[in-house]
Amino acid sequence: MSEKKDIPEDMFLAPENRKHTVTGPDGEVIHVDPLNDYFCQDLPKVEAPYKGVLEKFLNWARAESLWVLAYGTGCGSIELPPLFSPRFDAYRFGVMMRPTPRQSGVLIISGYLAVKTLKRAIRSYEQMQNPKYVIALGSCTINGGMYFDSYNTINRLDHYLPVDVYIAGCMPRPEAILAGFNKLKERIKSGNAEGANHYAENLEWYKANQKKIIKDWNMPTYNW
Repeated sequence: MSEKKDIPEDMFLAPENRKHTVTGPDGEVIHVDPLNDYFCQDLPKVEAPYKGVLEKFLNWARAESLWVLAYGTGCGSIELPPLFSPRFDAYRFGVMMRPTPRQSGVLIISGYLAVKTLKRAIRSYEQMQNPKYVIALGSCTINGGMYFDSYNTINRLDHYLPVDVYIAGCMPRPEAILAGFNKLKERIKSGNAEGANHYAENLEWYKANQKKIIKDWNMPTYNW
């Protein structure tokens, strides 16, 4: 009978996230613990909205300044550049593309989402500052679209990330995307775009779904 072996806690961590040492320019040995040094280990908390006129003003400001993470997750990304051309000019609606999650408040899942890409989308979403919103762009984010029976495509995005607005189509034209942004603005101004709080309240359920489909989970539990 073989002896049971203990599985190291960091077995499934990416190499760069495991504890290691580096040598500084002056020869000093530095111990690095990436999970504690680079990530916050505290879980997200529900941020209760303010009441009355103050919250209405904040929601107005949020709705009129939508900073979108420039991260194309699928084929629908090809419909986003025309939004900022002179013909559609999304800037007039207060929509701005940003290069990093830390600067962004809106994540667009543009079309189909593969299992491998889901891991990166989760990390990007969790690194965004609250309040934050998710737009699901295209039929594939609603029911899998033409890839509904594929082994590596997500069929129900809302099981893994909270979705504020769906935009139907394959792929939606820029006019439809602008309509989706206007719908998101309506939800924000009415105080109904609370996806980040819903994610925090139901984190265990979301994480169970995420880890069920991502077999090689090698990230911190919450990536912020």
